[in-house]
Amino acid sequence: MTDKTPAQLAGTAADAVRGLNHATLVRQADWEYPGDAYSVVANLSQMAMTLPQAIGQVQSLIEFLNAHDNLRSDKGTLDDDLAQTVGGLADAKAAAEALYAALNRAHSGLGPIAYQD
Repeated sequence: MTDKTPAQLAGTAADAVRGLNHATLVRQADWEYPGDAYSVVANLSQMAMTLPQAIGQVQSLIEFLNAHDNLRSDKGTLDDDLAQTVGGLADAKAAAEALYAALNRAHSGLGPIAYQD
């Protein structure tokens, strides 16, 4: 396990993707061949595959807290806020599943592609 909180781990993931964005801006060592793209897409696919579970677990926490009357809204609109939250998480979960499927297609497409001098 880890000593980091879920929020810290999500921040680490965001930082890693930001780092990936910088590392892939220009061709460089370890970012010049189709195999490099294949590996990156494989890892992004793996990440996307795990996102629906994480999103579902966020929703489970909110539902648990709500069921035990541990939530309130600063705006006095808890029911509306919860509907927004649950709806947004459901949309995010569906988007993550679509992202995983798309990355899997890209990964499969990259499989036979090779560098040619």
